[in-house]
Amino acid sequence: MCGRYAASRGPEDLAGIFGIEVGVPSTRESQESQEPNASRESQETHDSQELHDSQEPQGSQKSQEAREDPGPLVPDYNVAPTKEVLVVLDRPLKDAASPRPVRQLRRLRWGLVPSWSRSPEGAARMINARAETVHEKPAYRQAFATRRCILPADGYYEWDTGREERELEVEGRRKRARKQPYFVTPADGSVFAMAGLYEFWRDPTLPDGHPRSWWVTCSVITTEAETAPLAVPPQEGPRSLADIHPRMPLMLTPDRWDAWLDPRHTDTAELRELLAPPPEGLMRAYPVGTAVSNVRNNGPELLKELSGPEEGTLF
Repeated sequence: MCGRYAASRGPEDLAGIFGIEVGVPSTRESQESQEPNASRESQETHDSQELHDSQEPQGSQKSQEAREDPGPLVPDYNVAPTKEVLVVLDRPLKDAASPRPVRQLRRLRWGLVPSWSRSPEGAARMINARAETVHEKPAYRQAFATRRCILPADGYYEWDTGREERELEVEGRRKRARKQPYFVTPADGSVFAMAGLYEFWRDPTLPDGHPRSWWVTCSVITTEAETAPLAVPPQEGPRSLADIHPRMPLMLTPDRWDAWLDPRHTDTAELRELLAPPPEGLMRAYPVGTAVSNVRNNGPELLKELSGPEEGTLF
């Protein structure tokens, strides 16, 4: 699964990696966003614009207040459910002369709220969608068809509890409390591009025109963890990702980005082919301090590699 990850790359870096056309702040705006007296609320209001979806059926949502400039969002080394995260998506611009989808960088809330939900209370439980069933589950199937995105990350955290505890987890039984966190990241230092979906939800408690009346939320797609050896294994402990956890976020290699993001690509069978696991041997995993287990802790020190696990496991 994916329940915590790190994302330290700024909008400018992501623009170069993904070819972003909309959503990257200018140098001046980036500097202003770091001013200690800058009001985040005023920045969000100033940077907001309608996020237009020309493919929505009649009677459904047509626009969303969204922040075009995600510059003020600082690096986050402990991204947790319900936080705002940067995502890459392709979408036509509202009132543009051309219906061409435009590559955008947007700030969405992690934890998908289906459009038909009565409330957003279940969002924290819908941070992940399974690649095997995402095309057929009511909460995800429409987003899978037309609203796909990429969540850029440095890598993700996973907690190892040892082989016996993992077997209990697969069976749905309770795990022990003591767990050793590992950080999983591409061995070559490239971006970890997690396949994702996004959705719109209308808050019925707010009037039309209210800046918070529409929510845009997202979910990370997961797949079975690799059983092949890690490209760079830790000195002691797991030899594969499956040794840590039975699931992993689905990482999209660059050759799949365009097809995955294009909202005009709606053939379910072809889209499911994009959910094939990436080539084996691209990842490394290493133990990190248990401080990451507390979501209040945040900073680059969370990524520091340890010489060995802090919490004992059964390897």
